Amino acid sequence: MKQEFDRQSSFGWLINVVANNAAKTFDTELKKHGLTIALWPTLMCLWEEEGVTQTEISQKSKVENSTTTRTIDKLEKLGLVERQNDPNSRRSFRIFLTNKGRELQSTLLPIPLAINKQALSCLDGDEQQQLITLLQKMVKAI
Repeated sequence: MKQEFDRQSSFGWLINVVANNAAKTFDTELKKHGLTIALWPTLMCLWEEEGVTQTEISQKSKVENSTTTRTIDKLEKLGLVERQNDPNSRRSFRIFLTNKGRELQSTLLPIPLAINKQALSCLDGDEQQQLITLLQKMVKAI
C-alpha cells in the first residue's frame, strides 16, 4: 500500500516553515548588532551559566563540538567571550563572558521574546502552553 505524503499536514514541513520564518527575522535583527544567529546558542548558554567548558556548551545548545569551537573563536574576536585555563584539566578551557558580552544580554533578549510572541499570537494561551510543552518533550528526547 502506497502511503501518501501531504505537505500541508507534515510535521517536518510545518515546523520548518515556522522555524525558518522566525530564524530569518531573528538573524536580520542580530545583524543590526554585528552578530549572526549561529552565535546565539553559545551566548544563551553563557548567559545561563559562565565558566563552562566547550563540551558543556555543545551539549546544552545541541550543537556539534566543532561548530561550538568556531563559534567561540568568533565570539572571542568580537570581544564577547574569553577562554580561561581549566584548573581541573590542562587540555581544556572554561568559557566566560566579557563585560561587553554580559551587557548584550539586556539588549538582545527582548528580540527573540518579541519574535516568539508574534509567532504564537494566533494561538490562545492554552494552545501556546500546550505547544511549548509538547516541543519541550520532543527536544528532551533528542
